[in-house]
Amino acid sequence: MSIAPDPAEIFHRAVEEGERRLDQSLLELVSTSFIAGFTIVFGIVALGIVHALVEPRFGDVAQIAGALALGVGVVFLVIGRAELFNENFFDPVAKAVAQSGSWMISPLVRLWTVTFIFNLIGGSLFALVFSVEGVLPTGTAGALSKVAEEIAHRGALTGFASAIVGGALVSLLSFLLESVNSVSSRITMAYIVGFLLALGPFDHVIVTALHVFLGILFGAAVGYGALAQIIVIVTAGNLVGGLGLVTLTHIAQARGAEESNG
Repeated sequence: MSIAPDPAEIFHRAVEEGERRLDQSLLELVSTSFIAGFTIVFGIVALGIVHALVEPRFGDVAQIAGALALGVGVVFLVIGRAELFNENFFDPVAKAVAQSGSWMISPLVRLWTVTFIFNLIGGSLFALVFSVEGVLPTGTAGALSKVAEEIAHRGALTGFASAIVGGALVSLLSFLLESVNSVSSRITMAYIVGFLLALGPFDHVIVTALHVFLGILFGAAVGYGALAQIIVIVTAGNLVGGLGLVTLTHIAQARGAEESNG
């Protein structure tokens, strides 16, 4: 039985992974970000399909079933080493903290900006494919549209708070992935976080934006102006939850452990 690493060891693993992510060429970063965008759409569509199949017979159980389905998309992301915005907070920041004499602001901004843009581009193009009539089972469009309208019609404060939770969950995934030692454990962690994210549902800007965009394509009563507002609010919440609540506190924990052991 392998021994779970302590916070200092997790930090060192995160530094190595962060260096890999920050050192990607522009072509590699664009490609992996694009892949992450369309990969997560599989999870969103799976949620819609399962929800549509389960709700007529089992009512609210459909929300749990749909959340179980979306978790698969997060597993695809983790196993494929795709670059998802917010999930790539912890490791690169750990590298920046460990880098003597530099905060590495430029590489971090490059990583997060390219990831954000191409997550949305890749996901949006794949959403257009799924929107073609007959591609998805009957009822899926209605299920996706309903959730999109629910997201769009809630208050800004609710969306921001939900995004704090969602950002914390997804950044926590990065920390958890560095704390396990096997592929099966990585799959389990990814699936659990994906399930919890959808169960709330809690907002992750890429997942939420693509979900709302799919809803618009299927006729949801949501405008593109509302979608833009959602993206701004959820991004802000993800930054607070992902960088503030999870990334910086776990890095502080790791550095404190190093000082104690030193």
